[in-house]
Amino acid sequence: MLEGIKVIEMATYIAAPAAAGILADWGADVIKIEPLGGCPMRNFFATAMTDDYPDNPVFAIDNRGKRAVSINTSTEEGRDLVRQMVADADVFVTNVRPSQLENQGLDFDTLHKINPKMVYASVTGFGLEGDERDKPGFDTAAFWAKSGIGWMMTPKGASPVPLRVGVGDHVTGISTATGILAALLKARESGKGTLVEGSLVRSGAYAVGSDFGTYMRYGRIARSRPREEAVVPTSNFFRTSDDHWLFLNSRPGEPDWPEIVRAVGLEHLEGDERFASFRARRKNGAALVEAMDAIFATQTLAEWGARLDAEGLIWSPVQSFEQALDDPQLRAAGVIVDMPKTDGTSYPAPASPIRFGDESTDPKGPIPEIGQHTLSILGDMGVDQEALSDLLEKKIIRQHQD
Repeated sequence: MLEGIKVIEMATYIAAPAAAGILADWGADVIKIEPLGGCPMRNFFATAMTDDYPDNPVFAIDNRGKRAVSINTSTEEGRDLVRQMVADADVFVTNVRPSQLENQGLDFDTLHKINPKMVYASVTGFGLEGDERDKPGFDTAAFWAKSGIGWMMTPKGASPVPLRVGVGDHVTGISTATGILAALLKARESGKGTLVEGSLVRSGAYAVGSDFGTYMRYGRIARSRPREEAVVPTSNFFRTSDDHWLFLNSRPGEPDWPEIVRAVGLEHLEGDERFASFRARRKNGAALVEAMDAIFATQTLAEWGARLDAEGLIWSPVQSFEQALDDPQLRAAGVIVDMPKTDGTSYPAPASPIRFGDESTDPKGPIPEIGQHTLSILGDMGVDQEALSDLLEKKIIRQHQD
């Protein structure tokens, strides 16, 4: 889909590489600029797992199919190489702190003068303006904690829980990739590149926007509660006789109430004044959950699935990763792809979030080694062998050693 689009990525960790990684899966030529020691995420498993886990799926999902250049951008020679690289690029993606980019002459205003058509995508924790523009921010801090999601998801009286690895980063990566594509369309028409600003905190506020927007308008919101105190008792988790959990999802206002009581065999509750309306069911939610718990405990997940499907209800099993991998529907939906390795083998990995008809969105190659393409890419830019040797000797660049 993006064949012919050249992307320069100067970023570490997850959110910005995720945005460029999606573009790579969709066919863009993504050149990843790393420091001489490589992106820290390359060492994600190094301390805890070492030799028992030779692959790095956390790094792979965001960096597969890219080409890698290793440049010391703390030097003026290294920064000049980056400026040369962007001269014919369509997109530049970075998560380097704004003031550092300005000091290095790699900010939007500087690179826009070099390549006015290029889209410049910045990914930060807290945005490009304000007192916290340079504050470091991983997704647990910026996306989860600061945006309000963590507070909203914590039942009253409970302690907040951390976000799993990369969840907010990947939401931000998706939104940044979307912004890049919109800016590319504008650049195609106007010949002018645009600054695309993505941030973890803004993506977080949007992700929880239904609740956040309600609070903005009315000044109050119902936080997450224990399942026995759910605002909508029938939108809940229930345990089956074979010790599986399922989630039953009622539509707002519970128009599904008649179908639910038929499916679970609680028709007698339709005449019970405690459950005669949405408000009554909310008021007497604990009693309703108790009754539904008792009935769900009498049959297996498969048996309940058949009954819920027969009534056209919205539900899903709560699956472990092991169960999800065995779920044929996930494979039919393209959720799982083969992650290629340099030795010709592969292992299963998550796909990027969108596919396009007959166009392949599978990984376009393995993860590159640090500096694997440094010499070939700089050579294509016109840097001669003598200059390359000098840059290597001065530790301005690094090449991959087999």
